[in-house]
Amino acid sequence: MKSIFDNAYGYVIFPNVGKGGVGVGGAAGNGAVYENNTLIGMAKLSQLSIGLQAGGQAYREVIFFESKSAMQRFKESKFEFAAQVSAVAAKAGASGNAKYTNGVMVFTMQKGGLMYEASVGGQKFKFNKI
Repeated sequence: MKSIFDNAYGYVIFPNVGKGGVGVGGAAGNGAVYENNTLIGMAKLSQLSIGLQAGGQAYREVIFFESKSAMQRFKESKFEFAAQVSAVAAKAGASGNAKYTNGVMVFTMQKGGLMYEASVGGQKFKFNKI
């Protein structure tokens, strides 16, 4: 994944996102925002989902931005994922086939827990410049 970090215009690293639910669920996490490999701010991730779901889990998430315009949408807090956004499960070799979609690429890595989910929801983000 080093080449993705090196070639991305910017990225956000959420080292710990907690997610849980029974019927109604949610997720939250805090992350660091980098532009041109320089720390420029912090971000908050929040998610609400409704549907068949039970359990809890923790995971990491990294969002890469291909261009200045994609990064700017995030910095203006006008960035959110709709339901069913696909993320690549980060594991050895996973980055080889990863591609940007609308200027954004997402990787997740499960840290622990177990969750069954067939729900509809989306992630929203809030950027705070440092």
